[in-house]
Amino acid sequence: MVRYDNWFIKGVPYVLVLVFAAAFLYFGNQMATEGMVVNDDEPASTYNARVVGVVNVTDHYSHFDEWQIFTFEAEITTRGQRRGEIVTFTQNTRGFFQERFVRVAEEGDRIMLMVSHAGAWSFVDYVRIYNVALLGLAFILLLVLFCRAKGFNSVLSLLLTGLAVFAVFIPSVLSGRDIYFWSIVVCIYAIIVTLFVINGVNRKSIAAVLGCLGGVLAAGLITFFMSRTMELTGITQSESRVLLNLIPDSPIDLIAIIFAGIIIGAVGAIMDIAVSIASALWELRIQLPDAPFRTIFKSGITIGKDILGSSINTLVLAYIGSSLTMVLFLLSHFNSVSRILNRELVLVELLQAIIGGFGIFLTMPLTAFFCALLFAKKRQNVTSDTSPL
Repeated sequence: MVRYDNWFIKGVPYVLVLVFAAAFLYFGNQMATEGMVVNDDEPASTYNARVVGVVNVTDHYSHFDEWQIFTFEAEITTRGQRRGEIVTFTQNTRGFFQERFVRVAEEGDRIMLMVSHAGAWSFVDYVRIYNVALLGLAFILLLVLFCRAKGFNSVLSLLLTGLAVFAVFIPSVLSGRDIYFWSIVVCIYAIIVTLFVINGVNRKSIAAVLGCLGGVLAAGLITFFMSRTMELTGITQSESRVLLNLIPDSPIDLIAIIFAGIIIGAVGAIMDIAVSIASALWELRIQLPDAPFRTIFKSGITIGKDILGSSINTLVLAYIGSSLTMVLFLLSHFNSVSRILNRELVLVELLQAIIGGFGIFLTMPLTAFFCALLFAKKRQNVTSDTSPL
């Protein structure tokens, strides 16, 4: 009977969180995709294929260079009317910039081909996603094998969060909706679902959720203020110009895209520090069930200070690592440090790191406060109370 009651107490909130996630994804997608703009003006169709063999190799020479043109046969593997069709395509070792660095195809390679309206086939790229999928599957299996239920819940929460970004947030942007609103909504959803699915619906998770929400909202306000005072345009990459012209009647707010990128990018680190503080303070509460509000709050601040430095370093290094190519390019082409630092592309990266750090910093005292508020509450038979519910 005790086991049944325990399962009921933990299982019902877990199921309710999953129902909430499913409802959010379904209805959010319905709202976000209404009026969504998709560019259907592609000049050609793309298919997956498998290289059957080499048909011909032609050598070419000039006064300055020599190169080869390879002609291949490939079998279309994409499902549809063309599946199984044998087509020919070429690779030129003196072609465009990317072609000169791509390995010449070999028999058995899985590739992507593009066919023009005139019926000419051309090489696009290698199909690499299968290798990444196998690596990801191996990681998931190891996570579930060693962490059991926690590992499964971690994978599930990651899936639900990813679906929210790709099925709700991105369609809302392409539909011309308020990017500020939808980015905050998706972040709140991600925090609630991630923490409640992984750690259960209990006082520890509630304290972490409240701390995260405060940190994200504060970081959002800082981002909004900074984006309005720095004369940003949002045009940081060539793709930005394409997005700007995607909806002529209601252009996408590129500054809002920067806002969303900063907030969504910081959520993971913010959740990490909130969970670390909440878990440590719950263990303190178990060992000292009569600990008052002041003791728990002070301990949370002390623990947060120890975690803060490494969390901010993790966030900053992640941003530096993701933009390493850009950093190398700028340092190798411009001697003026001032010119580099004032480029909008660099400023956005700096904003991401600094505002993410602000979010982590503000989450620490908020989580400690809510933990103290929830954990310090006296209960009967408190010495035997070891459940975070």
